[in-house]
Amino acid sequence: MTHNTSRGNADWWRESVVYQIYVPSFADADGDGMGDLRGVTDRLGHVAELGADAVWLTPFYRSPWADGGYDVSDYRDVDPRHGTLDDFRELLDRAHALGLRVVVDIVPNHCSSEHPWFAEALASPPGSPARDRFVFRDGRGPDGGEPPSDWQSKFGGPAWTRVPDGQWYMHIFAAEQPDLNWENPEVLAEFESILRFWLDLGVDGFRVDVAHGMRKDLTPPLRDTRGSDSAPLNAPPEGHDHPFWDRDEVHDIHRAWRRVLDEYDPPRIAVAEAGVSEARLPLYTRPDELHQAFNFPYLRCPWNAAALRRVVDASLDGARSVGALPTWVLSNHDVVRHLSRYALPEGADTVAWLMSDGREPAADEELGRRRARAAALLTLALPGTTYLYQGEELGLPEVADLPREALRDPMWERTGRARKGRDGCRVPIPWERSGPSYGFGPGGSWLPQPEGWGEYSVEAQTGRPDSFLELYRAALKIRRSFTGDEGFAWLPSREGELAFRKGALECRVNLSGAPLPLPPSAEPLLASGECGGGPAGGVLPPDTAVWLESRPR
Repeated sequence: MTHNTSRGNADWWRESVVYQIYVPSFADADGDGMGDLRGVTDRLGHVAELGADAVWLTPFYRSPWADGGYDVSDYRDVDPRHGTLDDFRELLDRAHALGLRVVVDIVPNHCSSEHPWFAEALASPPGSPARDRFVFRDGRGPDGGEPPSDWQSKFGGPAWTRVPDGQWYMHIFAAEQPDLNWENPEVLAEFESILRFWLDLGVDGFRVDVAHGMRKDLTPPLRDTRGSDSAPLNAPPEGHDHPFWDRDEVHDIHRAWRRVLDEYDPPRIAVAEAGVSEARLPLYTRPDELHQAFNFPYLRCPWNAAALRRVVDASLDGARSVGALPTWVLSNHDVVRHLSRYALPEGADTVAWLMSDGREPAADEELGRRRARAAALLTLALPGTTYLYQGEELGLPEVADLPREALRDPMWERTGRARKGRDGCRVPIPWERSGPSYGFGPGGSWLPQPEGWGEYSVEAQTGRPDSFLELYRAALKIRRSFTGDEGFAWLPSREGELAFRKGALECRVNLSGAPLPLPPSAEPLLASGECGGGPAGGVLPPDTAVWLESRPR
């Protein structure tokens, strides 16, 4: 199945559906238990059949894999565990033949400690040009034995590591991920060259990792943060004037990159991963900067009508203030899968829940399923772009009880085994009901899959009208017929209900806990669950969403 085959539609990204492929866990063609590019190519038909417009691939570059590929040692080559550059070219050709655009991850805040630049920096003296590509500083205290500042790593512990000659280097993430110094023109030039390398191969855009962290306030002496930078991954920093998060200077980089993207015909796109406040997020999508930014306030929003309405309003107002549209995202490779989040009591601590192997508090899986199905229709009805995370169309839950010895996330060791990290949402997805790794590959899988995982598989759900997969397929098909009209308006609603119109599509979601009557003569196009009928018309049960046609198109 192909669609949207004209790659010339320069605005395709404004109202698209982008399917996130976490490369290690999507499909494994060579049987080594690790996902690869040939596996992706073989399974792209699923994404096209689902009705997506594009795929976003997480990093597949050369990497020692200290952080799942987000520690890049060569930005212009494919890691052997994921294949070759020729495999990538074939993937690109296959995707474009299916009408799918391809967005790749770029990791510009830091590289791997095994990158040739960092090896050169370690072999060079303090103050050398090689060290200036990174953030090296002398330590504090009489013998320089204390870190240069109190900056903390997102993965736990100090953001500084000492090298044998006594200097320290900075890393917002793991010690194997030294931060690059974006004050250095050589760094800027190198990344423009990397962008062109992939653009010339034919990629359609980039997802910019840590887009809000690349510039730092390195004025001596370095300022302490006094603990204000220990928020969870993707959460905004406290206050605006932080020494390394969301600095105004970072926008100079994004403007330079936009000029590169606009040189291509059709112009290519970029989406920012920026964990910043709602007020600051639109700055990343001004007309001369990046095209989109991930909507983490929406991802983190509890299942509550008033809270969701507030986030939707803020997202639309913020994006429209700069002529953009929001993105909507419920899950990704860094957070507990939303089906499981919705199955927990509001405000539950997911870190503690994972540490209890998903036993405390007990998850109400059926509730999570109902809410996740309703959330899919809510999200897909909003104006803008929806990012889907692989497996959400299968209704996959978080694998909360991975054995300790199987954990691979660097967060696990760096926090002294106090946080299990992100492996539970990265378990390879099931394609078939049975067999080794449920069709993920001919061998096993790099993270263990739970027993019974095959019942979530594409094979098990295809053609089953009540399945998650068929709900997503139907929703994406209907959504496509309503794109193009970006108008949005809230409709009169009852307590605990969200009701709005986007163009001619009407969406109603019942978060009230009690059944609500549907408008008389409503003709549902699609519902996330059974809508009971009665003498006075249909009823919308709790934790259910429905799409109606509000007027003839």
